[in-house]
Amino acid sequence: MADKLLIIMMNTDPNSGSELGAPFFQATVAAAMEYEVEVILTGRSGELAVRGVAENLHIKPGSKQTVYDYICEAYEAGVKFKVCTPTLELWGDDLIPEVTETIGGAYVISEAMDDNTVTFTY
Repeated sequence: MADKLLIIMMNTDPNSGSELGAPFFQATVAAAMEYEVEVILTGRSGELAVRGVAENLHIKPGSKQTVYDYICEAYEAGVKFKVCTPTLELWGDDLIPEVTETIGGAYVISEAMDDNTVTFTY
């Protein structure tokens, strides 16, 4: 059985709050279940790694909890957040502190192909 969950957020539109809840919630739950969990932010979703973006988004209208709050909860549960290098070229490098590493495409491929890793994409 795999002991790592790799969540790749690439196609999730940061402007669609309802799409953002599931990946962060599932990451938090998996970390609480003591799985190793990484969330890779890339492509359009990579904008969530930039300071000021997730702080101004809400999963549901009227909620006081921001998308950034969900990211913080996941991080506190042990989720590791990483961003792909090309994302920095698109959105800039002023990143939220929860993003601990910048990685390249080879890293994503090698982790996704590992037999001990289950990969979810959003």
